[in-house]
Amino acid sequence: MDPAIRRALSHGHVIDITTTGRITGNPRRIEIVFHVLDGRIYISGTPRADRVRAWLRNLEADPRLTVHLKAIVQADLPATARIITEPAERREVLEKIARIWRREPEEMIAHSPLVEVSIEGYTADRAA
Repeated sequence: MDPAIRRALSHGHVIDITTTGRITGNPRRIEIVFHVLDGRIYISGTPRADRVRAWLRNLEADPRLTVHLKAIVQADLPATARIITEPAERREVLEKIARIWRREPEEMIAHSPLVEVSIEGYTADRAA
């Protein structure tokens, strides 16, 4: 993998992701933030108890997505999502994200989406 792409993936920032619409089959692109924790890439979101986000429903139907780097480094990277629903794993990851965002961890654990993203051809250092 290109060293500039590897560096861009070594720390969280704003990206776009494209999922496949679960009903239409059309590409759906949104802007979102990713985090790198213990060498793994995660996407989460602010807590919302009132609805499940469309991008998450799309990933439930088809876990393939494209990660679009769009800052200094620009690249379109094929990836696969794993939606995290297991309570202990959600707690472990979302407590860290809540600290970064200065949010209430319990609210995030209860109501935030959480996805681990695996990018084709990319293995992070676990020390991140």
